[in-house]
Amino acid sequence: MEKIIIFDTTLRDGEQAPGASLTHQQKLEVAFQLEKLGVDIIEAGFPIASPGDFKAVTEISKAIKKSAVCGLARCLKLDIESASDAVKRAKHPRVHLFLATSKIHLQYKFKKAEDEILAIAQGAVKLTRRLCDDIEFSPEDATRSERGFLFKVIETAINEGAQTINIPDTVGYSYPQEIYSLIEDIKNNVPNINKAVIAIHCHDDLGLASANSISAVLAGARQIHCTINGIGERAGNASLEEVVMAIKTRKDIFGGFYMGINTKEIFRTSRLVSNLTNFVVPPNKAIVGRNAFAHESGIHQDAILKNRTTYEIMDPKDVGLAKSQLILGKHSGRHAFRDRLKSLGFHLNEEELNKAFKRFKEVADKKKDIFDDDLRIIVEDEIRVTKPLWRLYSFKVTSGTRIKPEAEVVLIKKAKNICGASSGDGPVDACFKAIDKITGYKAKLDDFRLEAVTSGKDALGQVSLKLKINNSVISGRGASTDIIEAAIKAYLDAVNKLEVK
Repeated sequence: MEKIIIFDTTLRDGEQAPGASLTHQQKLEVAFQLEKLGVDIIEAGFPIASPGDFKAVTEISKAIKKSAVCGLARCLKLDIESASDAVKRAKHPRVHLFLATSKIHLQYKFKKAEDEILAIAQGAVKLTRRLCDDIEFSPEDATRSERGFLFKVIETAINEGAQTINIPDTVGYSYPQEIYSLIEDIKNNVPNINKAVIAIHCHDDLGLASANSISAVLAGARQIHCTINGIGERAGNASLEEVVMAIKTRKDIFGGFYMGINTKEIFRTSRLVSNLTNFVVPPNKAIVGRNAFAHESGIHQDAILKNRTTYEIMDPKDVGLAKSQLILGKHSGRHAFRDRLKSLGFHLNEEELNKAFKRFKEVADKKKDIFDDDLRIIVEDEIRVTKPLWRLYSFKVTSGTRIKPEAEVVLIKKAKNICGASSGDGPVDACFKAIDKITGYKAKLDDFRLEAVTSGKDALGQVSLKLKINNSVISGRGASTDIIEAAIKAYLDAVNKLEVK
């Protein structure tokens, strides 16, 4: 089997994403986690860029024992000396040189001819070889370079001592078939390519970074540049979690390869980088997004409960998650609903389940996320009172800063709708007085408490109250995403208890 080398550039290219700057202490923390994850090479920074970057690369080089530590350098003497000095304390030091080779870069950035670029590459690799044994060379913007010239630069770099040749799709311009063709052409047209490892470095400007990286592997690349969560310049880089799990999952295609990655550390690493950079992981992000192993559709949930592989190609445990999530929402079915209630300790008969499920669907239409506390309230709300005499059909309130609050409430009693209207000191008081007109009770409110019992802006509000009616003190409770509705339900709960009594 052949090894796919994972070159992580989160701390260099990833940190170049606007707003992603890390302190040297934070970079050290990420480096320790990357080593725990099992990456082969950690590109720790661009030492010449700033004293802070030099310090970070130096500290990481001292601390990391298993992974190789790499510093980036332009093909300039000061860059090369700085990078070599920063990584020299590493157990496995590497210097990564880069030099643009595309006509657009030569014309507008360097204003140099091809033979001048060739000479610069030759001199830079020769100088680096005297300072560091492990050299990686990148012809920047390789995918937009003229291939004949690209082959010459690569051949020259290998002749001078570069052991790894990295092919960057610097601006994310290429697509999988083109990348495959480029790697094949390099293998067929660079005479000494067998003396070097071919690497691939893809950006995600067209959303193809991970696909391009995988295509390069199929064509013969054996090292992948990537970042955690795909962070990086502009639209970012190939995501480590995506390329690693693609190779691990598709054993039918990549069965002849192996990696040193401990995939169970992927989720932990993702969250660490997200927290330190303040870059939120999108919920639909492959592998590490909140929804990557979440299912709301009733059809999917039913199948998942029968056999996980029906709708999941990976085991969430393989990336460090405990299990898949069955997210209860308006698309969820009865099977998932019953399963979740059982896990919460509720064992309902068919009639109780039907009532609770109907109420769940009503709440789900109003509330995006249904939490376990929501389910507890829903079940208790529906099965606590058997056949209530009074039920809420609808209510309407008018309230404001300079108008007297008014309410119109419609209750159901024995399949008959009865309407009552009243004004009050506030919308809740107006509703209570309207209910009194319908029921004929003269209730006095002894206690009233409102609390949010679940999470989120659309949380269920629960009202608990006590009513004094005919010398009896009756408690009531109701819950809803609308606090006025919750208050009405609590009031009716107390009235119905009195009726039962």
